[in-house]
Amino acid sequence: MFSPPNRTPPGPGQESVWDYPRPPRLEDSTRRIRVVFNGVVIADSQRAKRVLETSHPPTYYIPPEDVQMQYFQPVPRSTVCEWKGAAVYFTLVVGEEPGGVGGQRAEQAAWAYPHPTTAFQAIANYIAVYPSRMEACYVDDERVQSQPGDFYGGWITSDIVGPFKGDPGTWGW
Repeated sequence: MFSPPNRTPPGPGQESVWDYPRPPRLEDSTRRIRVVFNGVVIADSQRAKRVLETSHPPTYYIPPEDVQMQYFQPVPRSTVCEWKGAAVYFTLVVGEEPGGVGGQRAEQAAWAYPHPTTAFQAIANYIAVYPSRMEACYVDDERVQSQPGDFYGGWITSDIVGPFKGDPGTWGW
């Protein structure tokens, strides 16, 4: 497995993204996951799942029962992940009045896998968001930093070390 020369060794209680597997691993998380957009908590869960893949900070998938789905509008976009299958996307709209006045929108800021591959069936219809497009995302009480490049939607916290794929010059890893 490739490991960059500037790999940060994990300290006590930390995980290195370079110890995550490829293909990715799916695991349960009991940590409190919260997502805030335009002053509204649109997701709050202690039943999320996280996907761990080499060189990427975890991506959290939140059960739809713990998401305020009325703010999620499906859009005509899909992508395919070689591991998880076909994803569908959502635009978030919070505070918009009838007729489309006011409020705040985050275009294509969330996604889900309605029919994931067998290995990822546990995240069917779970919602993931790009932290960079939200007002704030939290793991427990720690505010998340978004993964550079905004391609994978990874959530960086103080217990995760890199370097992380996504910065300029890292696409060839």
